[in-house]
Amino acid sequence: MKIAIVGTGMIAREALIALRQVGNVEVKTICARPHSREKAEALAREFGVPQTVTDYEAMLAAHEADVVYLGIVNSAHFSYARAAIEAGWHVIVEKPFTSTLAEAEELIARARAAGCYLFEAVTPLFLPNYLGILSALPQLGLIRLVQANFSQYSSRYERYLARDVAPAFDPVLSGGALYDLNVYNLALIVALFGRPQSASYTANIGFNGIDTSGVLTLRYDGFVATAAAAKDSSSPSFFLIQGESGWIRADGTPNELTSFTVGLRGKEPKTYALNKYEHRMVHEFEAIREIFERKDYLRVEEGLRTSRTVMAVMEKARLVAGIQFRAD
Repeated sequence: MKIAIVGTGMIAREALIALRQVGNVEVKTICARPHSREKAEALAREFGVPQTVTDYEAMLAAHEADVVYLGIVNSAHFSYARAAIEAGWHVIVEKPFTSTLAEAEELIARARAAGCYLFEAVTPLFLPNYLGILSALPQLGLIRLVQANFSQYSSRYERYLARDVAPAFDPVLSGGALYDLNVYNLALIVALFGRPQSASYTANIGFNGIDTSGVLTLRYDGFVATAAAAKDSSSPSFFLIQGESGWIRADGTPNELTSFTVGLRGKEPKTYALNKYEHRMVHEFEAIREIFERKDYLRVEEGLRTSRTVMAVMEKARLVAGIQFRAD
């Protein structure tokens, strides 16, 4: 599988680090905007990528790779992915999938019509520890509570308080705690339990109308799930499922899922660490490569159903909380 990386920020660098450990994948190109050419060239030298470009449309037309990975600002996901699909590329979009549900539905429809694979890069859903949690879930009996917390003080928050707004805090660019961090919590909950009956979002709103932290409450048949995320404060992060017969807890940020513990009533808790790689994105790229090689479109569709549901829930919750994006 040949891949082109679009973006030069932190997540693009992390993708390049992870791809070093993935067999049968060749990074052909790094694409950046003209003002980031030097950063792209530095990354290319560091990671041995043979080509850098600043013309995205020309890169798509040249078609020297199979897949484009979009590690760019949230608000650009839709337009860049649409252009790639129109040019016949397969696409990996960093989370959040899009800014709105309408954008997500259009991308999915276009990818299906073009026969292109389309993925949202939500790392925990590709991890062996996620599959372990899914396998252990029936042992818990009836589920009663699900709680998730992904809170880490943003390195850009002090800039934000000084009215210097980075993309992660900009509603024009589809930022905020819900779309940046809580998306991981929500993706796990939706992948495990499906679409909730209802959702609401209570948020701490900053001076420019963006959520710096907040709690998403989801109602399911028989249980409630809460998902908290914060960029303005920090705490121990976790993912916890409580059932009538036991519990499952994953400590640490939900995007990593480094291990999980199963505690069943009357038995000693057991901890499992099933991930093969330390870097969370390696499993993701390995899984996508295997899907690509096997032409496993059923796996693609499974991921798209989750992505669509997550976008539907986030958009509704965001709008009820009064958070407006330029894309709305």
